[in-house]
Amino acid sequence: MLGTKQQRQEATQESRRHKYIGNDVAHRYSPQFDPFTIPLATAGSGSWSLSFAKRFMDVGVSLVVLAVGFLPGILLYALIRASSRGPGFFRQQRVGYRGRPFTLYKFRTMEVTNEGAGPGVTRDGDPRVTVIGKLLRKLKMDELPQFYNVLRGEMSLVGPRPKLSKYAARTDNFYPPGITGFSTLVFRGEEQILKHVSPEHLDAFYDRRIKPLKARADFQYMKRATFFSDMRILFLDRCLACSFRRPPQDRSSRSPVAPCSSPENPP
Repeated sequence: MLGTKQQRQEATQESRRHKYIGNDVAHRYSPQFDPFTIPLATAGSGSWSLSFAKRFMDVGVSLVVLAVGFLPGILLYALIRASSRGPGFFRQQRVGYRGRPFTLYKFRTMEVTNEGAGPGVTRDGDPRVTVIGKLLRKLKMDELPQFYNVLRGEMSLVGPRPKLSKYAARTDNFYPPGITGFSTLVFRGEEQILKHVSPEHLDAFYDRRIKPLKARADFQYMKRATFFSDMRILFLDRCLACSFRRPPQDRSSRSPVAPCSSPENPP
C-alpha cells in the first residue's frame, strides 16, 4: 500500500515536471522563435525552397565541400576507427522529401549499440559519446558525409532536419531535408532541455512538446525562404559551430527540479 502511494506521488511529480519544462519550452520558442528570428520574404509561395536555382546551389556547394574535405574526411574516418570499436560511418534510414525514405550518412560519434536501444533522441552529457565524437559534434564535422546525400538529391543545404519516421511531422515532407535549418538554430540548446526529462519519457515528451514547435518553425521558414535568408542561416550555423560556446541554459535548469541522469541513446 505504501509502495503504491509512493509510486503515485512520483508519477505526479514527474507529470508536473514535464508540464513545467514543456511550458518553458513553449514560452521560449513560440511564437517569436527568439533569439534567431530571421527576416523572411513576404511571399509565401516557397518558390526558392523548391527551385532549380537552389538545387544548382546545393550541387555546386556539395561538390566543393566533398572535394576539399576528401583528405580530412579520410583522416577523421581513420581516427574514429582507431579510437573506438565499430564502423567509421553511421547509417540510418530517415524520411525525406514527400515521405521518401533514404539512407543518411554521418561520421559515427557514439559507441555502437543495438538498433532501437534507448530513446531515439539525444540528451546532453551522453556518456557513450566518444572522445573524438564530442569534438565532431561540436564542430558539426560529423555531418560532412551528408553532403553526399545533398549531391544525390536526397537532402538540401537548408531545410528541416531529416528525421526518423516516428518523429517526422506531416509538414516535414513538403520540402527536402537539410544539413541545417531554421529550427536547428532556434533549438540549438535542445539537448540541454531534454536532459531534464527522464529516459523513459523522452520520446513522448519530444513528440508532444518539441516536435510541433520545430515543425511549425521549419514550415513557416521554408515557404518564405530566399537565397539571402538561406545564406544567413548557413553563416549563423558556422558561427555557432566554431564559437566553442555552450548554448544558453533554459530557465528550467534554474528551477528547483533536479535533473535526471543521462540515458543511453543511439548515435
